[in-house]
Amino acid sequence: MLQSSYPFYLANRPESPNTDLEVIDKYSGDVATRVALAKPEDIDRGITAAVAATEAMRKFPPYERQNVLMHCVARFTERFDELAGALCIEAGKPIKDSRGEVSRLIDTFRIAAEESVRIDGEVLNLEISARARGYRGMTQRVPIGPCSFISPFNFPLNLAAHKVAPAIAAGCPFVLKPASLTPIGALIIGEVLAETDLPEGAFSILPCRRDGADLFTVDERLKLLSFTGSPGVGWALKARAGKKPVVLELGGNAACIVDADADLEDATERLIFGAFYQSGQSCIGVQRILIHADVYDEMRERLVAASEKLVAGDPKDEQTFIGPMISEREATRLHDWIHAAVDAGASLLCGGGRDGAMLEATLLEGVPRDQKVCTEEAFGPVAVLSPFDDFKTALDEVNDSVFGLQAGIFTKNLYKAQQAWDELEVGGVVIGDVPSWRVDNMPYGGVKDSGLGREGIRYAIEDMTEPRLLVIRTPQT
Repeated sequence: MLQSSYPFYLANRPESPNTDLEVIDKYSGDVATRVALAKPEDIDRGITAAVAATEAMRKFPPYERQNVLMHCVARFTERFDELAGALCIEAGKPIKDSRGEVSRLIDTFRIAAEESVRIDGEVLNLEISARARGYRGMTQRVPIGPCSFISPFNFPLNLAAHKVAPAIAAGCPFVLKPASLTPIGALIIGEVLAETDLPEGAFSILPCRRDGADLFTVDERLKLLSFTGSPGVGWALKARAGKKPVVLELGGNAACIVDADADLEDATERLIFGAFYQSGQSCIGVQRILIHADVYDEMRERLVAASEKLVAGDPKDEQTFIGPMISEREATRLHDWIHAAVDAGASLLCGGGRDGAMLEATLLEGVPRDQKVCTEEAFGPVAVLSPFDDFKTALDEVNDSVFGLQAGIFTKNLYKAQQAWDELEVGGVVIGDVPSWRVDNMPYGGVKDSGLGREGIRYAIEDMTEPRLLVIRTPQT
């Protein structure tokens, strides 16, 4: 059960100046709880506190950072069911997927705890010529300073964790803006962090309206901006961020190739998961499925049959696989895209219906390449099927996109797997599985319109630290 209201966290402490932000149960449409809404002056105070905490966080010993992170692991484990239940309500995420995300939250903090005590530099051989005789060098990685984080609605726990946990490991104070549609998970993270010995001002978690969040982007006191969300918003923020480094984890329209030698039963199971888990609201959800012509008809039948068996309904029900989209507006948008494709000549293989925020699992084929369900990020339960004869042509079709996050390849041919890895313009290639697969210590991010930089704890720590060089000269006698 959710509390009747939740505070925000400013400089490590809960504050409840109002209860102005309504959080809606995404399935029932009812108000589930209320949250304190930060105003610009609160955000300014949070940034001021983070700046003041910079030195204390830099000096906060690695073993103490590890203790904080391991405290979080223990408390998240104790509050597992509460976190999963809150996620199910605020995001409309089926309860099985909600539990999976809580598990990943715990994994992410555990990995960060491990990394916090091995942020190492290196020793450099500077004696590359006679003039450098007697010189040696070494580097250490130092915290970049106060960081600004903006996290999205679709993974409100784990994608916030991928910013918060490495910041603590690196010794960076931060301010976090969670998505206003799904703030509860981040606020519970804040409640747990408030139990620790982090220096005063080390963190602030401040839900706010988009139009009140400018300081998260433009304030020059912040030394890094990390944003996860839509491409349009992300690139606009980068343009306004000034001199600070920006990490962007943005959208995609991920493709999957099923070659003629694939295990079709296994591929079907994974593709159904990749396309429709949490109602397709994942930036690496399977949106385009390219199937070799020799197995296309059989694979299409398998996918349609499996899609039609999926249970849609209340995300709190253990049997539910398809829950609501985040809002009726988003469901209407995608419903319109589907039927625009049909009007343009596509065939609707299954699904296509909508009831409020509930959109049926939908498969299309014969979709003209200029339709939005092919060119844009669908971010919902729809996938487009198309046949191919030549593997290289299929790779070219995957690359024919402004996005480049991840791709999946079902093949048993080692050389084709390597060819895909070499030629696909994406941040990651997954062989034998869907692009939706992610584990929390791997480098994760995209190219082209899908973003800049990489998350994954060690890689995020690199962004949140800077190398500092030391040169020592030994006089030659």
